[in-house]
Amino acid sequence: MDVSYLLKCYEAGQRDFIGIDLRGANLKGATLIGVNLTGANLTGANFSRAFLTKANLSETFLNWADLSFAKLSEGDLSNADLTKANLAGAFLVKANFVGAKLSGANLSNCNLRSANLHRANLCSAKLEGINLRNATLSRANLNWANLSGARLSGANLQGAFLNGVNLKGAYLNGLDLQGIDLSGVNLTESNLHTKTSNRGLEGLHFAPYLSAVNGGTPQISVDHLIDIDVPKMALD
Repeated sequence: MDVSYLLKCYEAGQRDFIGIDLRGANLKGATLIGVNLTGANLTGANFSRAFLTKANLSETFLNWADLSFAKLSEGDLSNADLTKANLAGAFLVKANFVGAKLSGANLSNCNLRSANLHRANLCSAKLEGINLRNATLSRANLNWANLSGARLSGANLQGAFLNGVNLKGAYLNGLDLQGIDLSGVNLTESNLHTKTSNRGLEGLHFAPYLSAVNGGTPQISVDHLIDIDVPKMALD
């Protein structure tokens, strides 16, 4: 199926295009609201600035695709392959990314507020300036991801993998950090202040920081402590 035929069918009211092959297709700026592309091969396709609100892209192949500034709020991208995809500036509020593959993807300055990224693979992803307020990131793989300047207030990070994550200047207000191991995480200039009277900070692992402060051998740079707003109890 080529692009012109797809758009013609869509205009005629068809919404189901399950399993189609549109590798490398140019759908820049296209309006495909509510379209069902489950299992489609969209490798390298251009969806930049496309309108895909409530679209079903579950189990699609979108690796190397361009989804920059696309509108995908409430879209279903569960178990989709978005390896190395470009989603910079995309509007993804309440989108479903459960089990999605996003390793090496560019999601800088995306709006993923209240999105579900449970078990998503975001290893080495570019997440600078991303809005993840109230998002679900439980058991997500965030190893070596760049979350500098990210907004994570109210997000669920329980069971997430955070080895080597860059959270420089990130907004972490209101996070439930109980039991989360931040060893190896760059927290320079991050704001960890909570309005919940330190609830959820009891199990926070600050051992690497504390060993450096107390004259021990730091596992990570003591510079990471600069300008962090950490409640006193977390350092007791």
